This record gives sequence, C-alpha cells and structure tokens, in this order.
Amino acid sequence: MGIEYKDYYEILGVKRDATEKEIKNTYRKLARKYHPDVNPGDKKAEDKFKEINEAHEVLGDTENKAKYDKLGANWRAGADFTPPPGWEGVHVRTGDFAGMGGGFGDFSDFFSSLFGQSHGRGFSQGTSRRSRRVRGNNIDAELVITLEEAYNGGTRSITLQKKETCSSCGGSGVVKNKRCGKCNGASMIVKAQRLDIKIPPGVKEGSRIRLAGQGEAGIGGGPSGDMYLHIKLTPHPHFAVLGHDVQIELSLMPWEAVLGTELEVLTLKGYVKMKIPPGTQSGRRLRLKGLGLSKKDKARGDQYVKIKVLVPKEISDRETELYRELAQLYEKKIDAATTFGGTRR
Repeated sequence: MGIEYKDYYEILGVKRDATEKEIKNTYRKLARKYHPDVNPGDKKAEDKFKEINEAHEVLGDTENKAKYDKLGANWRAGADFTPPPGWEGVHVRTGDFAGMGGGFGDFSDFFSSLFGQSHGRGFSQGTSRRSRRVRGNNIDAELVITLEEAYNGGTRSITLQKKETCSSCGGSGVVKNKRCGKCNGASMIVKAQRLDIKIPPGVKEGSRIRLAGQGEAGIGGGPSGDMYLHIKLTPHPHFAVLGHDVQIELSLMPWEAVLGTELEVLTLKGYVKMKIPPGTQSGRRLRLKGLGLSKKDKARGDQYVKIKVLVPKEISDRETELYRELAQLYEKKIDAATTFGGTRR
C-alpha cells in the first residue's frame, strides 16, 4: 500500500520558487504560532508544529529540497506515493533550528520513506519537547527624527511595548500544574521598555538602525530577535534633502543679484557668510562645500544655495522713475536681439 504524498510547499504556505530566506522566515512565524509552549495541551497545534517542522527539514536544506523537487508534478497531495529506487538513506541535517525536532517519531512515513531512518545532529528520540528553542521575532519600528539630528547625530529615548518571556512561569505557561496567572498560559507578557537610541551622524531617510537582541523574546530559552528602526525625517521648513546634500533657497533683490553682495546664509550648523557674485541669475545654485550630511567614509555632502531673484510688487514714483531710466540706458547699450537670443524684438 502506498504512502500519502505530502506537499511541503503547501504546508508552509510558500510558492515552489520561494527563496531560502522566504522559507526560513515563514517557518519561523509558523513555529512561533504553533509551538507547544505557546499552546499547552493543544493537540492540533502540536500536530501542526510537527508538520511544519518536517516541511522545514526538507525545504530548509538545499540537498533535501533538491531531492524532493525531483519528484516533479506527478505527485500531488492525497496521491499514493512509493519512493523510487535509490531514494532511501539520505541523511537529514538540521540548520538554524537544530534541536527543534523530537526525533523521527515526529516525522511522517512519507518523510522516512524519502530520507531513510538515519539522522543528523539535533535529532534523538530522547530530545525533550520542552527543550525546543525558537528565536524571537524581529521588530520593525519607525523612528522619526529632525534633519538637525541626522546632521549632528545624538541620542533619542523611546518607549516600546514588547513581548517578553513571563517571569512567573519561565515561558512554560504553567505554574504548579496550573495555568500561569500572570500570562494566562500564553508564556509571554507585554511590558513597556525604555531604550536610549544612539543616532549616528549622516543617517538618511530610509536608513535602518539595528538593535541586536531588542526584538521579541524567544520561546523555550531561544534567543531574542532584533529590532530594526527605520529612519524617517520630518519635513524641514527651509532645507530639502538630496541624498547626502542639502539645499536651501535664498532670495535676492534685483540690485543684489546685479551688483553682487555678501550675506549670512543658514546652514545646519548655523549661519555662515557667503559671497554672491555680480550678475547672479535666478535659479543658479551656489555651493557651500562640506556642509551636507555625513557619508560612510566620514566625508560630508555639500549644501547648495538656490538663488531666487525677487521683483518688488509695490514701488514708489521715484523708484518707477529710476527703473525707467535704467531701462532706457539698457536699450541704448545692448542690442535686444543678441541679449535675448533672438526670442524677442
């Protein structure tokens, strides 16, 4: 009589072309959800945990996955399966989750028919279910900072609601053969935690800060996950961010643009003096070297000052008279067709 075929891709809920990372991440989520320590006394959860553990032992190992994939599309869930000759006796190696399985008693006949009865590290009939270790989930959070903090770096204190292993039951969910009153048998509790975050100079929008071991607590003594803070910059009233460069707009009066001047310009480290050369056109960008955001090589980007020439909206009679005199001087001095590239007469 044949053995029922198992579709390990379907069990994990991943596509057949899923990457190793996708398989690993999906397995971790399911392992946490159905782990016996999280579901004490739940036979369905325990059976599901065994099933996804078995699927991961195959799909999470390159050689086992390749062997399994050779079965092709001829075998479907529910079909009777008999392993082809020469498929027995393959060793199973556990990877990142060594110690998760409890021996071949936890695996199906289909698994044993493909991979034989030998086993690799992490598998023994005496392994205790309570010793299974699952790494905690990573936590992704958003950290909103100002452009000045991105420029200078600094420290920011944040308070997070994190899941931690229950201190009363040690993560078992049980105290003296009764459901733990503190975590209500869930093995985890939610606790507020304050963290002081160091913001390195030069972080940009979308940068990521990793805090090792600050994610959710593991199960069964497993290590905690990590926390990843995704940087978001608050809009600045004056500066635009262009990679490691920043840009600010500077308004000039017509005579300042024509004659040139020296002005104090705002930068991320305060005001600095800047020379405006004579004949500066509206839209021109002037550079202040090294006043942008830090780069990985400790150099800095630049600050660009974009010029905008203002035209007075209200002028006095005297000012009107002077502008007309100026216009007459230019009409006599400059050939308009040459000056404006032939676009006006």
